Amino acid sequence: MKRFNKVATTPNGGGGQTTPASDHGNDVVSRGPEFKCGLNPMKLMGVLVVLVMGLSVLFSVSVVLRDPPSDVLWTVVQARNLDFKVQKAIRLESDLPQPVQVPKDKLLGDLLPTGFDEKSCLSRYQSLLYRHGIPRKASPYLISKLRRYEALHKKCGPHTDLYNKTVKGLKSGRYSTTPDCKYIVWISFSGLGNRILTLASAFLYALLTDRVLLVDRGIDIPDLFCEPFPEVSWLLPLDFPLLNKFNGYNQKSDESYGNVLKRNSFGNLTGPALQPYVYLHLVHDYDDQDKLFFCDQDQTYLQKIPWLVMKTDNYFIPSLFLIPSFEQELHSLFPDKETVFHFLGRYLFHPTNSVWGLISRYYEAYLSKADVKVGIQIRVFDRENGPFKHVLDQILSCTMKEDILPKLNPHERIISPAGKQKTVAVLITSLSSGYFEELRNLYWEYPTATGEIIAVYQPSHEGYQQTEKQNHNRKAWAEMYLLSLTDKLVTSSWSTFGYVAQGLGGLKPWILYKPENRTAPDPPCRRAVSMEPCFHAPPFYDCKMRRGVDTGDLVPHVKHCEDMSWGLKLVDH
Repeated sequence: MKRFNKVATTPNGGGGQTTPASDHGNDVVSRGPEFKCGLNPMKLMGVLVVLVMGLSVLFSVSVVLRDPPSDVLWTVVQARNLDFKVQKAIRLESDLPQPVQVPKDKLLGDLLPTGFDEKSCLSRYQSLLYRHGIPRKASPYLISKLRRYEALHKKCGPHTDLYNKTVKGLKSGRYSTTPDCKYIVWISFSGLGNRILTLASAFLYALLTDRVLLVDRGIDIPDLFCEPFPEVSWLLPLDFPLLNKFNGYNQKSDESYGNVLKRNSFGNLTGPALQPYVYLHLVHDYDDQDKLFFCDQDQTYLQKIPWLVMKTDNYFIPSLFLIPSFEQELHSLFPDKETVFHFLGRYLFHPTNSVWGLISRYYEAYLSKADVKVGIQIRVFDRENGPFKHVLDQILSCTMKEDILPKLNPHERIISPAGKQKTVAVLITSLSSGYFEELRNLYWEYPTATGEIIAVYQPSHEGYQQTEKQNHNRKAWAEMYLLSLTDKLVTSSWSTFGYVAQGLGGLKPWILYKPENRTAPDPPCRRAVSMEPCFHAPPFYDCKMRRGVDTGDLVPHVKHCEDMSWGLKLVDH
């Protein structure tokens, strides 16, 4: 086809005048043939437009037939027995921004309730995007129990008419032994790991006794956790009449259940001894009378009290499984015994948007693209600041013997295996930065024996625990959550920080044994038999026989802990 340059002229119709060629490109198509057909340029342009539109329609129809948009068209195409296994050659939307991925089951198998504004707590529904699906499903009975509890909380929660009525009885001392609403008030106490575990314990007790859980705000509870129940807050109102007493409650308080028993012939409680509230002292220093909380007959008495105020630093759920009147209910709620904290934690504890920002940004920046994610949680119970060589030796011994981390090859400087190299992201949490630096330097200076690429990260190193600082607790909560998103987890003995991470993540960690005399233990660690936390200070008492007993040997699903020989934990038998 002939081409003309831009300055050429073309005849205009049949007249003698000429007009400049189009300036929409360096070349234009010759218009000579249109004179032979008797067409002028405008008509020819119209024909070309019609042809282009026709071709576009035919192309669109071909795409539609390969990717039918409706059930009707799909039925027609099926009738023609067309083969749709051919890959789509063109995707018109491929260059457009893709929508944010939405979890298929954002309610975690109906564990979570509906009715929330999703933007107010992004973690509630986005967390599933960071986990490997839902490995276990909550029992239908637990789900129905949670829906009934939510209805009770809505009816009796803060500032409702029934709440106001019950508070009025608390102030006056005049109350009913069969109140419309009963409450368990949880006092914010101890470090963040302890608070998370004890709050889950208090909530399970509320489920078992048809009480409403109200949460003391402490310094930071609203800053760390979203509201878990729809429509009504779980936070204790600031005008609650006993609030100013919380800091003073201890084992010697007159209102404690143990002291009530002592004043009433050690358990010979009668009607006149009832009071509008009882303080439950379940801290590690509680005495034998306080521990009677875990006896059936004492639960019968406590059921009549409208208000129970609880202070504890213990995950006491394992001992609830030893109370006969709760046994059947607990079995129905949790047929799989080692999932108790996992489900309660996934239901209750959703990071606020400020904390979720810390979690999601760090995960996307450092962890998301790794083939394997390994978490190492280091807690050293020593008065001196680390790092300690024996602790580092123990970590290396554990992770390499158990094939958690690949072994180093100190004899070769470069190893280039065939194929794509596997990447391993190691997330370390510790108050000290020393362990992170040592591990990072080892994998920088030497290649791995099998060619993996190791990246070592540590979000923060605060130096020492600062329980009363809000920003410190934000970082701690973010790091617990990040650990729960790893594929393999190593934790430290006795650490509630590690217990929270393993429970939320549904992980059975390798537990580092507690060192003695600053010597690395041998063996350095062992695999946990369940993902449940440990109850550090359980009672050793047979309520029926009224004598001491090994409570880790009464039922198959309550055993002693791997990291604390006298502690109790739930296991699957």
